[in-house]
Amino acid sequence: MDPILLLGLLAVGIGAGILGTLFGVGGGIIFIPILTILYDLSASEAVAISLVGIIAASTGAASYYVKKELSNIRLGLLLEITTSIGAMMGAMIAVYLANWVLLCIFGAVLVYSAITMIVKPEKISEDGPEEESLTFEYKDDKTGKEKRYSVTNVRTGLLMCTAAGAMSSMTGVGGGTIKVPLMNVHMHVPIKVSSATSSYMIGITAFSGAIIYFLQGNLLLDYAAGIAIGAFVGTLIGTRISKMIDSGPMRRYFSILLLSISVIIFLRAGGLL
Repeated sequence: MDPILLLGLLAVGIGAGILGTLFGVGGGIIFIPILTILYDLSASEAVAISLVGIIAASTGAASYYVKKELSNIRLGLLLEITTSIGAMMGAMIAVYLANWVLLCIFGAVLVYSAITMIVKPEKISEDGPEEESLTFEYKDDKTGKEKRYSVTNVRTGLLMCTAAGAMSSMTGVGGGTIKVPLMNVHMHVPIKVSSATSSYMIGITAFSGAIIYFLQGNLLLDYAAGIAIGAFVGTLIGTRISKMIDSGPMRRYFSILLLSISVIIFLRAGGLL
């Protein structure tokens, strides 16, 4: 591989790894537009490479967040049951869709997630009915305080994660752009825990989809290797930065990031970029 191309891929991976770790989205929202616009790859090729980068990013982030007990492993594994099923379904469907269709789906997912985070305020329940919720605690690194929260709407959350998994494989975003708002707004999980748990989950989801793309011959291994190495390094940096960020503004930053990327994606789908 050309050294300049490799350095570029490493830089993209590092930048996406940092942002993806902070918001629990795995970096797919960065990988897809750059790979399709700057590197002129097809949407399916970009999605396949993005999924590999997400696996690497998730590995680095999960090891840190699990050690800090910020990731809700119990919730993550539960939601991953339906998410992985959806991911395999989405990967099989994606190869039959045109590039502009995949890009439009990706853009729509980002807009939906951003609006959801803006319109619906964060609601955290400390206690809930035992049969409908699970109660946990986590330590906020910023304040140093132990905080309690209850997970609600588990059944509907499982159903919605099937769609998140399908969107993950079809668009290469790892499902974090749906799962973070889903856990935070619908299931009432604090934003920092939602992001950390999503970072833990997305690697499993991405692996389910990446296997399908690999078997179908749509994975460019040299590009994927450069992105994966950079993404892993980026997550190590991102996890350190996350300790210094207050949870309050994170929802606003997350929404702005999603809306900005969605504009670029829609312009690309329309042939303007």
